[in-house]
Order: sequence, then structure tokens, then C-alpha cells
Amino acid sequence: MRIAGIANLRNLPVMANLFDPLQVGDIALANRIVMAPLTRNRAAPGQVPSALAETYYAQRAGAGLIVTEASQIRPDGQGYLDTPGIHGAEQVAAWKRVTDAVHAHGGRIVIQLWHVGRISHVSLQPGGQSPVSSTDRAAATKTFIRGGFADVSAPRRLRTDEIPGIVDSFRQAARRAMQAGFDGVEVHGANGYLIDQFLRDSANDRDDAYGGSIANRTRLLREVMAAVSTEIGGGRTGLRLSPVTPSNDIGQDSDPQALFNAAVEQLAPFGLAYLHVVEGQTGGSRDIAPFDFAALRERFDGAWMVNNGYDRAMALAAVAEGRADLVAFGRPFIGNPDLVRRLREDRPLAKADSATFYGGDAHGYTDYPALDDEPVAAT
Repeated sequence: MRIAGIANLRNLPVMANLFDPLQVGDIALANRIVMAPLTRNRAAPGQVPSALAETYYAQRAGAGLIVTEASQIRPDGQGYLDTPGIHGAEQVAAWKRVTDAVHAHGGRIVIQLWHVGRISHVSLQPGGQSPVSSTDRAAATKTFIRGGFADVSAPRRLRTDEIPGIVDSFRQAARRAMQAGFDGVEVHGANGYLIDQFLRDSANDRDDAYGGSIANRTRLLREVMAAVSTEIGGGRTGLRLSPVTPSNDIGQDSDPQALFNAAVEQLAPFGLAYLHVVEGQTGGSRDIAPFDFAALRERFDGAWMVNNGYDRAMALAAVAEGRADLVAFGRPFIGNPDLVRRLREDRPLAKADSATFYGGDAHGYTDYPALDDEPVAAT
């Protein structure tokens, strides 16, 4: 009986651990903890990552995977002051210094490819032009420009014949990312930005091949993912979606479950490395609206990355119970460059200074101490 019992135990599935390595597409990760994309508004003139970014990301290379701050694929994709781009040679060269620094510390890093669509301001647009979108309706939200926060500008509806140019810009950005030494890319299809504006009928009022039916509204996403995965390989391509977040005045789709089920089913031919899903309201309530995320996962064959409000206990359980392959942490990585070690050892987390989240210099960016650098409390 004893021997049979041991044999039966050996046949039981081994539970995954948050700190286990994982092969994600073509990218080998040392653990399942991901640094989520975090806009920090510290790019140098010309939308070029600053020298400080090399230190910032290298400090956080203990993450199994770093997803960079969202980076615009073309000049009209910018929506906030001092965000970096990936559409010019100087930007590629600066990002190469970042990726070299991360790799020197044993990390893996992908860049998030971004077009904000209507979440922009004319002062950030080439020649002061209107932002572009799926619609000509303005969003009731603000953006960050020189001088502070301001209402976003009314957009111009993209013509049908302009959309292939948007798709090709994503493809070219992915190619430049490889030139910059990234391990892959994550397409930003979430949080009310351009791709999300096309997906949801709350922001897509078109009557062409990109509007109306779910098949039409998912067309831009499908074309972008086809272009990017063909350019660099599906095994180095990820995607971020946020099915029910209300961020940036995107509004709920009339049938989000049907929309996103269909969108994810259409990703199958591309062999994507992972899908990064925001559960609930980005940075807010996990229960903002009903949605069956398990049903979404059943439709995707790659690694499943979850995001939104996870703490150590939640992350450990999600991986151990098979509800996630990867867990993304955002703001905890700001104040804790060694977050992976703190989670592994169950150590206290430092609190980040929210006043330094957006814009500024090294303060609140690269000056948070790791555990070994913290002063020892007096006894």
C-alpha cells in the first residue's frame, strides 16, 4: 500500500509556482512575474528614451519579463507629454542601450507598441493637427501636456484608405524593436486607445469595413496582429486587452463577451506568445462589469498573463491553481526595483511616491533602494 501510494503521488500534476521559469513563445523567462507597462513621462526631446531609462529598467531586470512603458509607433500616435517612441533611428539607438542594460542583468524585455488614437491633444500632434480615431467624437477625459493636464482634443475620423498605413506603422515599429534588441513586442489593444476605439461600438460609429459588425470592428486588431507576427514571429509577439475597463471614456461595448471572445478566437493563426488581460477596471475595481475571463482563456493557446490589483497571495494562488501563467505587477515595481526578491522572501513592500509618477528626474524613478541598500532600523 505504501508503494502504491507513492506511485499515485508521483502521477499527480505538479503545481506551478510563481517563481518557476517559463518558456513564453520564443522567450525563456526566469520566473512568472511581469513588470507591467508604466507611463513615466521622462523621455528626452524627440521622444527618445533618456539615459535614466537604462538604469530604471536594469534595476528591475529581476522580473521574468519587463514590458516597457507604452511607446508610440509614429508621431501622431503620441498622446502625453514626454513619452518615448519607436519610429526613428535615434529612438532605436536609445532603446538599444536600454535592452543591453537589461540583458546584462539577466532580464528579458519587450516594448509595448502604442497608438493613442483620440486620447491626445493638438499640441502633441505633428503640425498641430487633430488626433485620429475610429470616430470624430471627442472623449471626455484629459491628457498631460506642457503646463499640466488638459482636455483631449476632438479627433478626426480616419479614412478607410488611411488604415493600412496605421497597420504598416505597427509592423515597422515591431521591426525597429528587433533592431533595438528587444526580446519581443506587446501590441497595446487596451485602455481606450486606438485599437480599443475600433473594437468597441461605444467608440466605433463607422459604416465602412471597420465598423458595424463584430467581424468589422475586430478587423484592425486582426490586421495589426497579422502584420506584426509576420514581421517578427508570433513567438515574440504579445497583445494586451482590457475587455471591460472604462479607461479614457471608452465606454462599455454593447456585448463585451461576444466581442472579445470573437477577437481572441481570431488570434489563433498568429501563434502569439502571450495574451495580457486586464481584469476589470485598469488600476481600479476588479468587478466593474460582468465578464467571464475563463471563457476568454479557453479561446487562447499561448501564455495567459493576468493584471490588475494582484498582491503576493493572489498571484501565488492564480499560478498554482492554473488560472494564470504569468502575473503582471504595475505600481509595486515603481517603489520596489527588487520586487521579485521581496515577493519570494515575503518581505515588506516600499510605498512609491505618487507625486513623482509622471515626469521629473531621477527622484522617484531610479532612487528607490533595493533591500540590501535600505538602512537598518535602530533597535
